[in-house]
Amino acid sequence: MSPNLNPPISSARGITGEGWAAIIGAIGSAFLLVKKLASTKPSKPETVSRAEFYAELMALKDNLHRDHLVLLEKLEAIHRALLDKLDLHHREQLAELERQGTRINTLEAGLARVDERTR
Repeated sequence: MSPNLNPPISSARGITGEGWAAIIGAIGSAFLLVKKLASTKPSKPETVSRAEFYAELMALKDNLHRDHLVLLEKLEAIHRALLDKLDLHHREQLAELERQGTRINTLEAGLARVDERTR
């Protein structure tokens, strides 16, 4: 055992592995930040000119209008077919009512004769 109660003070400590990793990480982060800020991104070129856009828009409008007219023609054809069926059923109903009316008139005439005979 040494008579000196105070252990000798060691000289300045060296940088440990973790310290070096932290320093390298900080330098790398600073480098990436400078690279990101310094790099200029080229502006995106206009993919479609305004004239081309409006030409496409007008073509789409014409196609929609043409499709709309085709659908209207189909609806008109369906409407005409339904009206024809309704007219046919109406004529059939009127003919049936006429037959029923004739039958009722015949029955009334027969009933009137029976009534006259019973008096």
